[in-house]
Amino acid sequence: MAGVNTNGKKLYIARHGETIFNKAGRIQGDHPHTPLTMQGFAQADEMGRALARHLRDGPLPVMLASDTGRALQTLSVVAEHIGADWHQAAVDPRLREIDMGEWGGAYYRDLQGQLEVDQGLGLFMTQAPGGENYPMIAERVRHWIAEQSFISDMLIISHGMTSRVLRGVLTGLDALDPYGAPIADGLPQGSMVAICDGAETILHLGGGEAERA
Repeated sequence: MAGVNTNGKKLYIARHGETIFNKAGRIQGDHPHTPLTMQGFAQADEMGRALARHLRDGPLPVMLASDTGRALQTLSVVAEHIGADWHQAAVDPRLREIDMGEWGGAYYRDLQGQLEVDQGLGLFMTQAPGGENYPMIAERVRHWIAEQSFISDMLIISHGMTSRVLRGVLTGLDALDPYGAPIADGLPQGSMVAICDGAETILHLGGGEAERA
């Protein structure tokens, strides 16, 4: 399947830095605000430095983030590195993390026997009660993509699972069996990719842990 035509513009896509929920082993889902840890701020700092080196004196990307606090905190650090005004960023709830329904905020250890996780791919094999599955994420990010004019480069701060589906749709991946949606490979926290006309390159590979919602 062909990737999305971005008119030659680059989409810089990153996941927010580590949060207090990540550190504690709790499921965040679409929880509106779980603050970054010191490690999370350090990861955002690394991504900001990498993006600043890449952009040099070139034009600044349009900034967009999930409307969650952790995404906006991450964006604030990255924006400072590239000399952009954080207040000019737009937010969109369609970039939020997978909705984990009744399991949002639960400790992973307390869901043993209920939540099945594909450890090799880092994906949930069980849909949470009242939560989303991967095709539902794909539908909302496709709606977001369809509204974009791609007249400028974009910096997008999202989340682990959602960014993987967004990257999968943008690069034209086939639906991953048995998940029913295009899902890109997971990357460690603190990583940022650039996608242009369906082709993805890793701009910065972080040293954080694997994906967790």
